[in-house]
Amino acid sequence: MTLINHKFLLAARPVGMPKRSDWTFVEEPIAEPKEGELLVQVLYISLDPAMRMWLNDVRSYIPPVGIGELMRALGVGIVTASRNPRFAAGDHVSGSFGVQEHALTDGRGVATVDTKTAPLPKYLSALGMPGMTAYFGLLDTGQPKPGETVVVSAAAGAVGSLVGQIAKITNCSVVGIAGGAEKCSYIVHELGFDAAIDYKSEDVKQSLQKHCPKGIDVYFDNVGGTILEAALSNLARGARVVICGAISQYNNTGPMAGPRNYMSLLTNRATMKGMLVFDYVDRYPQAKAEMAGWMAAGKLKSREDIVEGLETFPETLLKLFKGENLGKLILKVG
Repeated sequence: MTLINHKFLLAARPVGMPKRSDWTFVEEPIAEPKEGELLVQVLYISLDPAMRMWLNDVRSYIPPVGIGELMRALGVGIVTASRNPRFAAGDHVSGSFGVQEHALTDGRGVATVDTKTAPLPKYLSALGMPGMTAYFGLLDTGQPKPGETVVVSAAAGAVGSLVGQIAKITNCSVVGIAGGAEKCSYIVHELGFDAAIDYKSEDVKQSLQKHCPKGIDVYFDNVGGTILEAALSNLARGARVVICGAISQYNNTGPMAGPRNYMSLLTNRATMKGMLVFDYVDRYPQAKAEMAGWMAAGKLKSREDIVEGLETFPETLLKLFKGENLGKLILKVG
């Protein structure tokens, strides 16, 4: 019996916000694995802001998705057939499987995951790329010290929510910037942030001065634009600014807006450094073990916003850029 696969291919490079016509939804038969290959039934797909950047034909840390190519995405699933000695049918695995129902792979970049430690979706959030980004971005790049003030933008999102909690674990004071009363309440009352700033209803620059009277020691930026500028205006001496993302800029039709007040870095002897999670691949096991320990101890929580249906991918992706998701946005296949 021939297995039928459904998947999304990139049809056109988006201009501004992506739309359904930028992809083609196709149906095709999928072959049985050859020697060294395995077949994975994809169960959950990770939707990340970085996916928008992968669609632009510009030089970046990873080649862009080509026109006519499978839309790139991380995912988790179950091995249904294997001719690769590293994997057996029934194994749960994670990898870059793309936006599709079934993935035929040679096993490179694929790892087994333990569903006894955590449910599968957690391997796309706290125990996946967002968790690794938060862990290494804050601890290695931000280098927070006990008693310091850490500010994180997109604080109710997949990465930001974890950054704030890790900062609390390291005995820092934490202020989160998020959009809307629900998200602000969530990060304070459920995640333990010391304060929240609602960028939709508050003057961010003034609120940062109020909540960070001695300045910001570590600013973890996920949004760029005017919020990055507001943070730069209130740095403490020797501050570290971690550039993780700039979601407010990803759908611009013109050039990205950069900070006009970057001289604050000079005035405050501060640093601003970009971080890329893939640079830490060899240390993922260490980080995952520590994150899992914090979760088991009740020190770290993650929320997954799961939307069902592979066919909803183009519209569901937009939730990231409209601020409609709370926690990690995940697509459940089928």
